[in-house]
Amino acid sequence: MTTPAAPDRPAIGVAPMAATHLADVLALGHRVYDTSVKPYTSWSLSAIAGHMDGEASACWVALDGDRLAGFVLGSMGFDQRADWGNLEWIASAPEYQGRGVASRLVKACCATLTEAGASAVVTDVESRNTASAALMRRNGFEASVSVTLFVRETQP
Repeated sequence: MTTPAAPDRPAIGVAPMAATHLADVLALGHRVYDTSVKPYTSWSLSAIAGHMDGEASACWVALDGDRLAGFVLGSMGFDQRADWGNLEWIASAPEYQGRGVASRLVKACCATLTEAGASAVVTDVESRNTASAALMRRNGFEASVSVTLFVRETQP
């Protein structure tokens, strides 16, 4: 999959994630994710590896030549639903945002999960992340169950 290049821009290709992409994917994740707003998860090498090793891995990268423009991590299974796919992590490098990279990654991930037998694909978006919510809506996702995370701070 390759996006046609504009006269001043090279084409950005989408390819299955390989072990050679791990360092760049990890670095981009550290650059763009603020896990303090989603404290029940963390961005790590084990998060990437878990998806790559999972049944029906749906991990893709967007490449501008050999430069990472974005990635998506998905796999089969969501909580107790083995028949649902999970699009858990997606990122576009800031300099590639607004160029359709994230939508192409969502489509590649969802197609892989559908081929693997997913009856639905689930993702979550932090409530203040309106750009990601708009991305998911543009790609056929609809808001479903809403969960509020309650936190009780402990006193020293």
